[in-house]
Amino acid sequence: MDKEIPALMGVSKAILENVIFVHQDEANWPLQDPSTLKKKFDDIFSATRYTKALEVIKKLHKEQAQEIKTFKLKLENLQTLKDAAYKLRESIAQDQEKTESLKCQLQELEGSIKDVDDKIHHAEKTLKDLRKLQDQISTKTAQRSTLFREQQKQYAALTEDNEDTDEELMEWKTKFEERIGILQTKISKLERDLNDIDTKSSFLKQTINDSIWEISKLQTEAEAHMSLKNERDSCIKNLFAKHNLGPLPESPFTDEVATNLNNRVKSRALDLEKDLQDKKKADDNKLKMAWDCYMNANDRWKNTEAQKKAKSEIKNGIVRRIEEKENERDSLELQISNVNISHIDERERNLRIDVERKTNQLAEREFEVNIRQKQSEVYSIEQKIKAVNREKDIMVADSEDRVKLSFKKAELENHKKKHRKIVDDQKDKIKMVLKGRVPADKDLMKEVSQALRTLGSEYDNQNASCNEVKMEVTKLETKETEIKNNLLKHKKDLESKKRRIETELQSLDPQWSCIDSYLEMLESFKEKRDFAISKYKGNEGIQNSLDLFAKEARTKHACPCCDRAFSAEEEDEFVKKQRSRVANSAKVIKALAEESAIADSNYQQLDNLRVVYEEYVKLNEETIPDAESKLQQINEELDCKSQELDDMLGVLAQIQSDRDVAKALMQHIETADRHFQETISLQKQVEDLEYKLDFRGQGVRTMEEIQLELKSLQGTKDNLHAELEKLREEQRYAENDLSSIQIRWHTLREEKVKAANTLQDAKRVEEELARLTEEKTNVDLDEKHLAEALRPLSKERDKLLADHDELKVRLNRDYEYLVEQKRIYQQEAESLFKMTSKIREYSDLKKGDRLKELQEKKSLSESELKSCDARKQAILADVNKSKDSLRDQDNIKRNIEDHLNYRKTKAEVDELGREIERLEESILKVGGVSAIESELQKLSKERETLLSESNRYHGTMSVYQSNISKNKIDLKQSQYKDIDKRYFDQLIQLKTTEMANKDLDRYYNALDKALMRFHSMKMEEINKIIRELWQQTYRGQDIDYISIHSDSEGAGTRSYSYKVLMQTGDAELEMRGRCSAGQKVLASLIIRLALAETFCLNCGILALDEPTTNLDGPNAESLAAALLRIMEDRKGQENFQLIVITHDERFAQLIGQRQHAEKYYRVSKDDLQHSIIECQEIFD
Repeated sequence: MDKEIPALMGVSKAILENVIFVHQDEANWPLQDPSTLKKKFDDIFSATRYTKALEVIKKLHKEQAQEIKTFKLKLENLQTLKDAAYKLRESIAQDQEKTESLKCQLQELEGSIKDVDDKIHHAEKTLKDLRKLQDQISTKTAQRSTLFREQQKQYAALTEDNEDTDEELMEWKTKFEERIGILQTKISKLERDLNDIDTKSSFLKQTINDSIWEISKLQTEAEAHMSLKNERDSCIKNLFAKHNLGPLPESPFTDEVATNLNNRVKSRALDLEKDLQDKKKADDNKLKMAWDCYMNANDRWKNTEAQKKAKSEIKNGIVRRIEEKENERDSLELQISNVNISHIDERERNLRIDVERKTNQLAEREFEVNIRQKQSEVYSIEQKIKAVNREKDIMVADSEDRVKLSFKKAELENHKKKHRKIVDDQKDKIKMVLKGRVPADKDLMKEVSQALRTLGSEYDNQNASCNEVKMEVTKLETKETEIKNNLLKHKKDLESKKRRIETELQSLDPQWSCIDSYLEMLESFKEKRDFAISKYKGNEGIQNSLDLFAKEARTKHACPCCDRAFSAEEEDEFVKKQRSRVANSAKVIKALAEESAIADSNYQQLDNLRVVYEEYVKLNEETIPDAESKLQQINEELDCKSQELDDMLGVLAQIQSDRDVAKALMQHIETADRHFQETISLQKQVEDLEYKLDFRGQGVRTMEEIQLELKSLQGTKDNLHAELEKLREEQRYAENDLSSIQIRWHTLREEKVKAANTLQDAKRVEEELARLTEEKTNVDLDEKHLAEALRPLSKERDKLLADHDELKVRLNRDYEYLVEQKRIYQQEAESLFKMTSKIREYSDLKKGDRLKELQEKKSLSESELKSCDARKQAILADVNKSKDSLRDQDNIKRNIEDHLNYRKTKAEVDELGREIERLEESILKVGGVSAIESELQKLSKERETLLSESNRYHGTMSVYQSNISKNKIDLKQSQYKDIDKRYFDQLIQLKTTEMANKDLDRYYNALDKALMRFHSMKMEEINKIIRELWQQTYRGQDIDYISIHSDSEGAGTRSYSYKVLMQTGDAELEMRGRCSAGQKVLASLIIRLALAETFCLNCGILALDEPTTNLDGPNAESLAAALLRIMEDRKGQENFQLIVITHDERFAQLIGQRQHAEKYYRVSKDDLQHSIIECQEIFD
């Protein structure tokens, strides 16, 4: 979806995120730091992608040039292999001609060998046939002997001689078989009749037995039927007499009378059931009334109990959470106690110093420079070795030196051009890195490397400073978070105390619900308490005085006030009057005592809140204001440090940019230095070759001197390789040491952050513990009130349940008695109904008629059984007679078959004797076996002679073929395989690669120029639109116009840096950090509008999120006018859409006019704080 949406909308993802849809938090990105601005514009222009494409083309061009050299060397090698393959093919052709001559001679010998083989095959076949005939004779002789013995046995077994012919014997055999078949058929038929009679007899016996069993059963049932009718009559009499069901007719009862009496019994049972149901309904109503009373009391008790249980569960949950939090707090405190923050800071500072020291040491050692120097020396030694080897090869071929000289000159010129081209292309970057200087070619690599190390050191120092400021910012943020958390905790504590005090005030007097009236209410309740106590004590004193007056009157018989003497009647009247007053005042004193107790309780409740109220006042007037002032101070420090960090990050980004440029330049400089070293080496080789070719013969060394110099150079090369490996090992050791210290440093920093997080978690757990403790106190108070209310409800519920159970027992006892009476009656009735049902069933099944039918059927079956027995005896006699006749005929037939078998065996013996005679005659016609064997031996010797001649020819031919095979194997080696095609393909590949490399160079230059031209055109167009929109929109006089300035960071990479400039008269200043918030917002909006105008040709959508933020009235109106002009210009464009999200209703009215839109959408919130989107009409 991330790939499809930009493609469907017709713009890139960078345009969608940075121009069309930009969040309010990122709306001012054009005036952010240079690195962000560069990244945004690079994404919009897709600069990185094209820069990479140029680098890939350049790299490909370089690789292709290297491949061309390789292809030339391969072509020379293929030419040599092609000549060797031609020689091998000629040798193969000569050996093949000789092989063909030998093959003709071998064919003649093979014809002679074939004739001899045919003769040998014919002789072997004849010998095989003779031996086969001998085997047949032996087999036939053995068969004849076996049959002759069988013939003698059959003759001895015959009882008498028979002179009849074979045809007569066969005729007699057929007749006897027909007679035997007729007798067998007759016997089978008689046996079937006999079986039928047996089956019928057994069926009749079974029928008679079944009839006897059923007759006995029906007779028993008839007797039981009569007994059951008598029992039924007796049962009816007992029921009618016991339950007074009415008068009875005389017995025995007929079935109709018994049915009527049964109906009267059923009617009485229904009446009893109805009475029982009425009783049940009445009892249920009484129980329901008692149960409803109990359930009402039980519901009240359950609700109170449920509330108590809920409070208890809440309390248990709070206790569990408190325990968990305490465990977590203990764990965190243990972790904090195990961590020494100051020690960690000291270790972290020491490790940072070690990292810087190791980094400086690594840079001072200059491993890379020394390694490259050693590599250069090794390369120089290798070139010298090559030169000496070439001098050695001069003795072999002079022409080869001239070819090499021309090739080396061409290669030398090519390296010079490449070196000069790289230096010219990177000249601007070299000046930038080396502060305007361009050193000599030999010192270029050294000075650029030194500059790169200097930039790396500056970057590391600046990065360390940034990290220190970051740590300070982090500490301030930690302090800010801690103060905010403490402030939030104090506010929550303040709100909790306020809520508690107001809840208590409202519970005591709903009119005093504000916390500000606490002191006034406390004073009021104190006055009420004092008044109630004084009133109670006054009345108590009056009561005591009245008692004292009565006692004194009885003692002194005079008035306690005036000491006037009382008569007996006056004394009695006075005492009676005083006691009446005491009795009346007792009720008043009791009421006053209760009133004073309530007043005192209320006052005590309020007085107990005094400490809470004092803490509330302290939090509200001292703690929270102090925390807020500290938070404000920390925020100011944090803003200052953040600004300092932003500035340092900007400097760091600039240094990093310079370092990246130096790194990119270093790659090109390394390539140029390599070409320079190649140029020096090739120049020396060319001079050597020219010297040798021009002065051959002058000062030529011997082969021994050349070998000695080669050995010396090889030793020097080995020593350099050893030193190079030692340097690399030292470099690896230093880098690993630095990496190890860096890992320890990062690990220690992570441990420090983890310790800070642990401290923060401990504070958070303490806050949660305080909150949970307060919740637990409130829940305990609620649970206590619910427990006090639960006791009277429980007593009432238990009393109602006992009343209900007592009523239920009494009603159940009465009901069970009635049920028992009904059950007894029902059992007696059911017994009567069962007897009546059985009697009716006997009559319905008509079992009396069935008894008579079965007796008649039994008599008929017995008569049939007697006739079947007589028929069976007659058939048995006839079957025995037929079986005797069959046995006589079978003996005669067996005698005839024995004579026939004897005559057949005798005929087979005679036939085998004749066949043996014919086979012996055939052997005599062919000849003897010994003559055939001698002929076969003669032919075998002749064949061996011919084979030895053939083998001699084969040996000679195998020598030729082995040479051919060896040469073909040589040709099939990978170096000769398709040598002609490979040579031709390599030639084509060389030429096409050279042409393609030239095309790549031209395409690189064309694409580079096109990209520069496209960038400059787009920037001119963007700046033109920005200038017009600024002059149309901005109402201030301090800025004439703004523009986006782009500087090329290097010709090789085509990288640009961007900044927003403002023009005031002739002065041009960078806008970032020098403009107000409103100017910043306006400039960002105008830049986005210009980018949308320039790049969004296929997607006319622009979304503005709160565009008037930080804009004053005139600038907001100017922005609205500019948007109106854009809408007017774009109204003919089908895909144009402007989306504005704003809280400024004035701005919305200015742009929301009827000629541009008909409706707008208002987003608001209802009383429940739910968002509501409403579509509203636009009115002029």
